[in-house]
Amino acid sequence: MEVTALTADLVRDKLLRGLEATHVEVVDMTAEKCSTSFKVLVVSPKFVNKPLLQRHRMVNACLADELKAIHAFEQKTLSPEQWEKQKAQ
Repeated sequence: MEVTALTADLVRDKLLRGLEATHVEVVDMTAEKCSTSFKVLVVSPKFVNKPLLQRHRMVNACLADELKAIHAFEQKTLSPEQWEKQKAQ
């Protein structure tokens, strides 16, 4: 995948579809870094009762092709219940 084709919208759409996410935030950090960089928050019912490492592997599998062109990738993964608790704080 060409770096120029990699956008926050593309990453967001792929995570929404691939993980049946209920909420996805993608921040393109490329301008602040030396190369293509993204920070994501993914909320999905598929994360319920899954440990953090398994959640991150699910995100990485969903974005396997895109990660080949991404230099830095930061992710936060929450279940819907965790997301609601976080928003309430």
